[in-house]
Amino acid sequence: MGRQPDPKTWETIQRLRREIEDHDYRYYVLDDPIISDAEYDALVRQLETLEAEYPDVVTPNSPTQRVGGPPREAFPQVTHSPPMLSLRAVHSDDELAAFDVRCRKELDVDRLDYVAEPKYDGLAVELMYREGAFYQASTRGDGVTGEDVTANMRTIRTLPLSLPDDTYPPPERLVVRGEVYMTKSAFQDLNRRRLDAGETPFANPRNAAAGSLRQLNPEITATRPLRVVLYQLVTATGMAWETHWQVLSDILPAWHLRAPDEEKRWCSTIDDALTYHRELLERRDQVDYELDGMVLKINRLSYWEQLGSRSRDPRWAVAVKFPARQAVSRIVDIQFQVGRTGQITPVAHLEPVEIGGATVRRVSLHNFSELKRKDIRINDQVLLERAGDVIPYVVKAFHDQRFGDEIPVEIPERCPVCDSGVVIADDLKNVRCDGLSCPAQLKERLRHFASKGAMDIDGLGQRTAEQLVEQGWVRELPDVYVLTLDDWMQLDKFGAKSAENMLKALEASKDVSLARFLVALGIPLVGQHLADVLSQAFGRLDQLASASEEELLAIGQIGPEVARSVDQFFSNPDNRQVLSRLLELGVRPRPVSSSLDGGELAGKRVVFTGQLSRWSRAEAEALVTRRGGRVTRSVSNNTDVVVAGPGAGSKLERAQELDVRVLDEDAFAEWIGADEES
Repeated sequence: MGRQPDPKTWETIQRLRREIEDHDYRYYVLDDPIISDAEYDALVRQLETLEAEYPDVVTPNSPTQRVGGPPREAFPQVTHSPPMLSLRAVHSDDELAAFDVRCRKELDVDRLDYVAEPKYDGLAVELMYREGAFYQASTRGDGVTGEDVTANMRTIRTLPLSLPDDTYPPPERLVVRGEVYMTKSAFQDLNRRRLDAGETPFANPRNAAAGSLRQLNPEITATRPLRVVLYQLVTATGMAWETHWQVLSDILPAWHLRAPDEEKRWCSTIDDALTYHRELLERRDQVDYELDGMVLKINRLSYWEQLGSRSRDPRWAVAVKFPARQAVSRIVDIQFQVGRTGQITPVAHLEPVEIGGATVRRVSLHNFSELKRKDIRINDQVLLERAGDVIPYVVKAFHDQRFGDEIPVEIPERCPVCDSGVVIADDLKNVRCDGLSCPAQLKERLRHFASKGAMDIDGLGQRTAEQLVEQGWVRELPDVYVLTLDDWMQLDKFGAKSAENMLKALEASKDVSLARFLVALGIPLVGQHLADVLSQAFGRLDQLASASEEELLAIGQIGPEVARSVDQFFSNPDNRQVLSRLLELGVRPRPVSSSLDGGELAGKRVVFTGQLSRWSRAEAEALVTRRGGRVTRSVSNNTDVVVAGPGAGSKLERAQELDVRVLDEDAFAEWIGADEES
């Protein structure tokens, strides 16, 4: 145990922490600072000096610890009890009036008073304090289980890390719920900074808030202008109140927990609530946060318990949504956009139209399945809506207003950017360019190529990949292997040592397993698992590259879409040229030994049918491929063995017709020596 402060110093440390927390509350919540920034900074420096001298007294809830901590690999899960239910949405005065009638009838009262609050459009969170100290924060998740975001919540200045006890002594355990959000002005400033730094801007304030709070590195969260507003007290051990209004107006503010303040309203009747909703709707563009409706809650808390909850929502509250912002326009053209992963998306170009104060000229049609389902054509009149008041989308086309000049849109057979082939999923939701050197996706392809599960080129991350492509030094993947030490040293944040390390990492990456090399190539629809299946089945890159679609289909776990995608990828002349260059530059995907070195099942073709009890189907197939055999889906004259379990059907009958050897599961285990192996 380190050196401890004397009583007087310890008292000073505690006083500084209380003062800084109080000034944070006045500055960030009340917007009413009583000291200058210089005086505030002096208090923080004094506390930092004392904590540096006595590091054993530093706690996670000290104001000096808001800057975050080391990155986390994943978010632990938190169980919500009671569950964090969503609110039932109503969209009309009649629905709201019906809610009032139903509640009064079930409670057997003539009149109810309510609390109306603005519906913040952010990310729902649950906060827990223990004996007045901030203890845990979690996201809503699925309502029952959320993600632990405690470290990130500590960075938000509007959240007290310890609760004052001036008015109400904090309970042993306090649980409150609320919303993390970002103001419109802060969101605009953040996007300006991201654009200046060459980063992709966020789509809207809600996405920015959600993405910021779910950063694995709290230091990044600390740089984002997040706020939190609390709107429900769930648990306060040993304490109770009569009304929700008292909680919002008195209890939460006394603990410096920011609640909806000037925007909330006490409503003595449902008509008062309707009036408030209309006023809030008129002011929605004037407030500095995204507002998508009104939340109405019965005021008396004992009524909450009486009414209870349904499986998905409480029966004592509703969300009164604002009408969606809609407009009508005409589609003047539909063009294709190639994303960084090769996804081809139809984009509608419109006659300019204003929706909710924003001029909309183009809108994504998401995918070709959606385009077909809604039957959207060039020259169609369409209904547009801004989802969440931010992202516009096409609700529908007015088919009854067509005049014969509308033009249907066909799925492109070639990439509109590089003219490579296009892989089309059966459901039309995924249409991808398979070109390895497509300029539209080269940055992402290079980042993926270098990633840990692929070529594992340490130091070649997103920003470096972007620089290489933007400088024009990498026009296709093999180019990364011809860059010199001087080339690397010209990049940002690369000195002589880091450039040398990069060259070593590139050289080391050339010795790679076949499966990881297939992952690195980014073949559409082929992830890690199918890369393993393909490498086990074919053993060598040249054998896989020359396989026909029929041969691919004969492999267990390879369906028609994957077979078509792999065949098309390796048939692409540009892709073959890229592969040849990679091999010429020394990249050597290691062959799978069992397929080449005469494994005990080398050359054997095996078909499984019926149920297995000792292994799953995937495990049984792996036993075959590890021994050099090949698992196929159909029985033919080339099949060597059919393994038949209970429920075997037509494949067994076909095997008997062709006089193919049939084994049950035990005989199969003996045949491959699985019993001896175990």
